[in-house]
Amino acid sequence: MTPLKIDFVSDIACPWCAVGLGALESALKRLEGEVQVDLHFQPFELNPHMPAGGQDLVEHITQKYGSTPEQQAQMRENIRARGAEVGFAFAPGGRGRVYNTFDAHRLLHWAHELGNGQQHALKKSLLEAYQGRAECIESHEVLLACVAQAGLAVDIAENILQSDTYAIEVREQEQFYLQAGIHSVPAVIINDRHLISGGQPTEVFEQALRRIAAQSAATSEA
Repeated sequence: MTPLKIDFVSDIACPWCAVGLGALESALKRLEGEVQVDLHFQPFELNPHMPAGGQDLVEHITQKYGSTPEQQAQMRENIRARGAEVGFAFAPGGRGRVYNTFDAHRLLHWAHELGNGQQHALKKSLLEAYQGRAECIESHEVLLACVAQAGLAVDIAENILQSDTYAIEVREQEQFYLQAGIHSVPAVIINDRHLISGGQPTEVFEQALRRIAAQSAATSEA
C-alpha cells in the first residue's frame, strides 16, 4: 500500500468542513487496500476574535459577506444537500449562533497526541454537536459530552479546559498554516505538497488521491 500523509486544515464552525470530511472519508473507503493514510486534523479559526456568547448567525454572515437572508437560505439548502450526499445531517434550522472554537481546537490537539485515531473520533463528535445539533460549542459541558462520545477521558479534558494547556501549540499551528497561504477551509494537504481546497465531492478527492498515490509509488520505485 502507498502511504499518504493527509493534513485536514479546518474549523468546527465551517459547515463545508463537515461536507469535505465526509467526502474525504468516502473517497478513502474507495481506496481501501491501496493506500495507508496518516490523517491529521489541523486548527484554523474562521472567527478567532468571536467573544463569549457568540453572535447571531444571520447577523454574522450578513456583516462578514454582505449576503441577503434569501441568499443565506439558499446556501444553507445547498450545504444541507451536499451533506446528505456524504451522510452528514445538518441541524434542520441551522446553527442559530456562531461561537468561538478555540477550546475545541485545544482538545483536538490533545486527542492528536493520544494517537490511534482518537483525534478523528473527536473531530466527528464536535462537528455533529455544532453542525448537526446546533449546540453551543464554546460550552465546556458540550465539549466534555463530545469527549465522552469519542471515548476519551473526560477528567483529563476538563483539566485542559480549566487551564491554558495547548493554547500556545494551537496558536503556532494556526500561524503556520496562515503563513503557508491557507486562508479558507477546508484545506486538505497531501504529503505536505498537494492542496485540495474546499468541500469537494467524493469523486474529486478520489481522483486526486489516486493520482498522488501513483506519483508517490512511482517516485519510490525510481
